[in-house]
Amino acid sequence: MSRPFRGRHRVASHPSDAPGQKDAPSLANSPVPAAGRRHSVALRWDGTVLAVGRATAGEGRIERWEGVVAVAAGNVRTASNTGRSHTVGLRSDGTVWATGWNGDGQCEVGGWRDVTAVAAGWRRMLGLPANGRVLAAGRGSEGQCDVQSWREMGALSCGDWHSVGVRSDGSAPASGNNRRGQCDVEGWRDLVAISAGWLHTVGLRADGRAEATGERATGACEVRAWSGVQLP
Repeated sequence: MSRPFRGRHRVASHPSDAPGQKDAPSLANSPVPAAGRRHSVALRWDGTVLAVGRATAGEGRIERWEGVVAVAAGNVRTASNTGRSHTVGLRSDGTVWATGWNGDGQCEVGGWRDVTAVAAGWRRMLGLPANGRVLAAGRGSEGQCDVQSWREMGALSCGDWHSVGVRSDGSAPASGNNRRGQCDVEGWRDLVAISAGWLHTVGLRADGRAEATGERATGACEVRAWSGVQLP
């Protein structure tokens, strides 16, 4: 789950911090591993990145990456014609690296600057600059990249066909495919984190309770009884 900005502090990947990392908001990123469908990536304390798994589209070409403070891996729909993914690295200077499948331009982020958070989804990625607006690259045919009007954002998350986020006031915008109600988050308030799945969205409130919307047949939205949930 991604969390909104609650002040400025160092984005650390290790208690000792890697040299040269600048002060930046801790937004949707924390130094945790990321899993695609067939590959995994992780951030080392020195700002380099590790990758393992099947990487036929170049998802694992991270050997020269350095100064990275967070990583993300694009998800992949389960189908006979899928499997290719991409890997994203957010650097301490606010630039972004991406490698892997670029069929929809999801890795074309070379011009992004002053980015403080990234989120990767199916065929796309989102970036959050320090000004609270949102950048998008990749597939947007379902409206999932229609984020230009979002303002004062603190967190982002990508599902397959929809994008969600948390504003600094704790409310949530959403864009993209809403066929199962996965974008019905207009009434959510007091959020501290949010996460988009394939056909559903889950949000965490400041009081430790959870909200969910979207596909209910799988039981993935049955979170009303949850309490005392906290961020790591």
